[in-house]
Amino acid sequence: MTDDGFIALQGVEKVFEVRKKAGFLKRERRAVRAVDGISFAVARGEMVGYIGPNGAGKSTTIKMLTGILTPSAGRLRVAGIDPSRERRLLAHRIGVVFGQRTTLWWDLPLIDSYRLAHRMYRIPDARYRENLDRLVELLELGDLLDVPVRQLSLGQRMRGDIAAALLHDPEVLYLDEPTIGLDVVSKAKVRGFLRELNAERGTTVLLTTHDLQDIEQLCSRVMVIDHGRLMYDGPLAGLHEAGESERTLVVDLERELPPVEVESARVVRVEGPRQWLAFPAGRSAAPLVARLAAEYPLVDLSVREPDIEAVIAKMYAEKAVS
Repeated sequence: MTDDGFIALQGVEKVFEVRKKAGFLKRERRAVRAVDGISFAVARGEMVGYIGPNGAGKSTTIKMLTGILTPSAGRLRVAGIDPSRERRLLAHRIGVVFGQRTTLWWDLPLIDSYRLAHRMYRIPDARYRENLDRLVELLELGDLLDVPVRQLSLGQRMRGDIAAALLHDPEVLYLDEPTIGLDVVSKAKVRGFLRELNAERGTTVLLTTHDLQDIEQLCSRVMVIDHGRLMYDGPLAGLHEAGESERTLVVDLERELPPVEVESARVVRVEGPRQWLAFPAGRSAAPLVARLAAEYPLVDLSVREPDIEAVIAKMYAEKAVS
């Protein structure tokens, strides 16, 4: 194995044994391969998207990288550390945020969770106060510190979880669906903060998400996993090309009109004054919007991103044909 990455995996597998009822008293054992021979390297300071459908193996990979799970085969290192063997040492160098779970104390004020992290990670007092003040300001948590976690909205709790994961200055941050269920404003705040964190401190970020806008706005590189195997590793534009994916421009006109005609887009649906136009996902929507605004009575519009499951399904179909 060549440790040429800050995070490095080679031939990593994870197999779970599942017992299934096969009769009145009989149960049969079946091996489920959640991760199937994955190899990749992430450089220090990179922000990488790690995406795929539900059940693809994303969360299993993250759990192996944090030491929660032990690989069934292969080797992996994070900052030169074997996570499963030196989990306590690694814990001081990583931060983890699971979008659908919280590390905060549910019934206690938010600040109490931070005080616990202060003691648990043995953060020097001066550094703790400096980090806390900075995170509270950037994530706009000042009015929430004395509020019990159970009373926070999902967006507020998510920002609180991100702050908790960063108090001890981790070198690596794992984010599992960090914007799930958030409104547009909360998503923008979280993304802006992560960009600033990476630029200022060079924190290495591995991001799993179903929201391709997270990837587009934060990551220059994306890896796609499905059925436990790495299917793609490269820029997002290349993924769209490989899957021939399309974005959708939803246009509201002043009145009902025949399908609009613009270059490099096609109308796929019309309902009264609203029309849906499909165009290649790798292209900017700006020229298309400019032409529509110049030639048609435009009232409103929105852009819908391609569904990652559809992109991956098309990639599989192309491989099967070839």
